Amino acid sequence: MSDALSYLIKARPEAMKAYFTFLKDTGKHLDPKTRSLISVITKIHSQTERGLRQYLPRAIRDGASPHEILDAILMAFPTLGLAKIIWAIDILLDMDIPEFRTEFLDAEPCWHDLIDWNDVKDGDVSYVDDCDGRNIFIYRSGENCNVYDSRCPHQVTDIPQLALSGRQLTCPKHHWSFDVSTGECVAKGTRPLRQFDCRVREGRLEAIW
Repeated sequence: MSDALSYLIKARPEAMKAYFTFLKDTGKHLDPKTRSLISVITKIHSQTERGLRQYLPRAIRDGASPHEILDAILMAFPTLGLAKIIWAIDILLDMDIPEFRTEFLDAEPCWHDLIDWNDVKDGDVSYVDDCDGRNIFIYRSGENCNVYDSRCPHQVTDIPQLALSGRQLTCPKHHWSFDVSTGECVAKGTRPLRQFDCRVREGRLEAIW
């Protein structure tokens, strides 16, 4: 949310509540993926960088594939024009979302080797650097473990290992904080870390994405 909107919410709460209710009601008959795709287009049209950085990962979370997002942007060419599309793609590239890298655009989900299972200590948080384009946090509890993408679900900022304090992981950009034992957001935001299914195979921990 922009500083201007934050100000108006505080200065004119009644008016802004009505405004956001209106926006919510206008999309109540659309599925989440369609709403998110439309939001991406509107953020590009208004060239709202912060909003675009927020709604691109939201569209993925709501089920849109990278190709569907690119199609939506390109189909809006008559309204957006080439300059705004290039502006948006520059931001997308700067975000470095793995799904949008050309080598991964058509990739099917597959298992990725992470770490030797014996190196994942019970009750501790482990970190795996650059596993096929991703950095990974792992929390083990007995024979179970949770595997998370290191990217914040807010604007896909890559959260570094140094941002971990005990089991709490805090994004340095907007200070969303997460409990790595559950993945839940415990401060500032509302969305959990992205979690991957995992398995132990031949003594190695693997995750699928």
